[in-house]
Amino acid sequence: MSEYQLVSPYKPAGDQPQAIEKLVAGLREGKGAQTLLGVTGSGKTFTMANVIAQYGQPALVMSHNKTLAAQLYAEFKEFFPHNAVRYFVSYYDYYQPEAYIPQRDIYIEKDASINEEIERLRLASTSALVSRNDVVVVASVSCIYGLGSPDDYRKMMVRLKLGDVIDRDELLLKFVDIQYDRNDVSFERGKFRVRGDVIELWPAYEEIGYRIELFGDEVERLATIDTLTGQVVQTHDDLYVYPAKHFVLPEERIQSSVDSIGKELEERLQQLKEQGKLLEAQRLSARTRYDMEMLLEVGYCSGIENYSRHLSGRKPGETPNTLLDFFPPDSLFILDESHVTLPQIRGMFAGDHSRKLTLVDHGFRLPSALDNRPLRIDEWESKPSRRLFVSATPADYEIAASGGEVVEQVIRPTGLIDPIVRIEPARGQVPALLEEVRKRAAKNERVLITTLTKRLAEDLSRYIKEQGMRCKWLHSELDAIERVTILRELREGAFDALVGVNLLREGLDLPEVSMVCILDADKEGFLRSETSLIQTIGRSARHVNAEVVLYADKITPSMQRAMDETERRRKLQLAYNAEHGITPESIVKAIRKGIEEEIQARTVARKAVHRDEATDASEEYLSALELEMLEAAEKLEFERAAALRDKIQQLRSAQSGGVARPAPSPQGQSARAKAKARAGKKRG
Repeated sequence: MSEYQLVSPYKPAGDQPQAIEKLVAGLREGKGAQTLLGVTGSGKTFTMANVIAQYGQPALVMSHNKTLAAQLYAEFKEFFPHNAVRYFVSYYDYYQPEAYIPQRDIYIEKDASINEEIERLRLASTSALVSRNDVVVVASVSCIYGLGSPDDYRKMMVRLKLGDVIDRDELLLKFVDIQYDRNDVSFERGKFRVRGDVIELWPAYEEIGYRIELFGDEVERLATIDTLTGQVVQTHDDLYVYPAKHFVLPEERIQSSVDSIGKELEERLQQLKEQGKLLEAQRLSARTRYDMEMLLEVGYCSGIENYSRHLSGRKPGETPNTLLDFFPPDSLFILDESHVTLPQIRGMFAGDHSRKLTLVDHGFRLPSALDNRPLRIDEWESKPSRRLFVSATPADYEIAASGGEVVEQVIRPTGLIDPIVRIEPARGQVPALLEEVRKRAAKNERVLITTLTKRLAEDLSRYIKEQGMRCKWLHSELDAIERVTILRELREGAFDALVGVNLLREGLDLPEVSMVCILDADKEGFLRSETSLIQTIGRSARHVNAEVVLYADKITPSMQRAMDETERRRKLQLAYNAEHGITPESIVKAIRKGIEEEIQARTVARKAVHRDEATDASEEYLSALELEMLEAAEKLEFERAAALRDKIQQLRSAQSGGVARPAPSPQGQSARAKAKARAGKKRG
């Protein structure tokens, strides 16, 4: 019997019952892959939740960006309040990868700012997967990047049971081995403190602490405690402490790993010397020997992931461990918006390999660093799991993988039909657009506007505001949490129109939006392809007054196919409504804060040091520089990115000395300032 408890005031309706039945039957028959073609607003997430509950195995739901992952996380938390719903996305607020520019002989070190709350949620995902079966992990595509070995993770777990006999010092050393730091002054996540025979530890993946009371060498009492007040929340017969890092290594394996690294180093140095690359050989020797010494002394070194092949005992080219390896066989892997998520999976390996190959060729890394990489598509396919592709516009790959069979979910439970699509001239599109926004705002409805560039989105948003209307922009330069905040504010009515580029497509659940305006719809290309147009048209399909305006001076083939498919769906929906006497009604959905409630680190930190938002606003200037640095890194302009990084560090140093800089609001700049890099690691 399934351990999942699905909680919802609704029952499956429309096309949902037959879709759930077919998908669950396919899973029980052992089908390796299935495809769900679900139109926008047909309740695909509810269908997924029902399939997960009936199948009864751990589930991974992959999304192609953090914004949609946060939205899915909030929904699944609501569907499964009694089960383990976890969130696993990249924990970098910003990330400058290690790189080398041979033309200028410039080496750029890895630089990153880690969001500690998201790191906690990542660790909570793996700890749940190794301890229970009723787990739903909502993840971005970053879950296919290398992670520590699940076998080592399980072996290093510390189990405590009432009545156990254990030496106190031995227990403390076990905590240190799994990357917990001792700090008797400040009680923080990932640390423990000791007061006589009482040990208090704050697990890296929890919001509560553990208290272990010893009587001599016997475990006398185990309890979870409030980390602020120290009050006991609950007593336990046993407790499990999982590692504070994903990359943990048993002490006995460190020496053999260092020996393996040393052997590869000697072979590589010989190759470089034979090629006459003496500078590269010297550089590689110095860097690697330093890392080897650090591993032997403290069990850790900067860039430890580059030695992951040696540390896990893998062979050259062998598939790396990822989050997927923490799932048992026959788990359910769901790819939400698969037409976008799959191309992301395909593209990650090539970009990562190209950058690291340059580092290897010039003596910055050993060749084994190439094995610290994301999965290739064939490796992802080979995982012993059941795959479900979910999309309103599945591509040929998904259909072929499913044996040509597609489960359709076209009829919405609410009876809503696809929006009316009309074409207006591209000339004079902005004045016409303003009039549409005014009409919808008067009815307390929202409008989405899509442009072709980020600059145009910002300029148009500014112009609409100058005309006396409430408007904001949304694009990739805003961080994940800020994007979720803006989308929530749109739903709450804080403003009437949202201008974007490509983020206003797949998966955004905005029932208050009654109109979508697509500017320059006849500019054939990626942003105006058939798939993009169908997805964008679908953003208004949750409203009874839904309408879409394509501003174009001609009808392109992509526009025609998108309009034909929308019309096909409208006919099916109208026929179903007529047959069953259904009157369409807008979708009503609670406005959740979701992942924002989980991410509280900055607010807590501000209060702790008596800072307010006005003080933090002085860092807006720095956020603009940080995002400029990100853009440069994405364009492989590493020299410029490094210069910007150095400038940011100088400004932060000056600011800590009492120098403050005024700055405009987040919508005037690109985004809020990023979280600071964490303090250096200590071993206690």
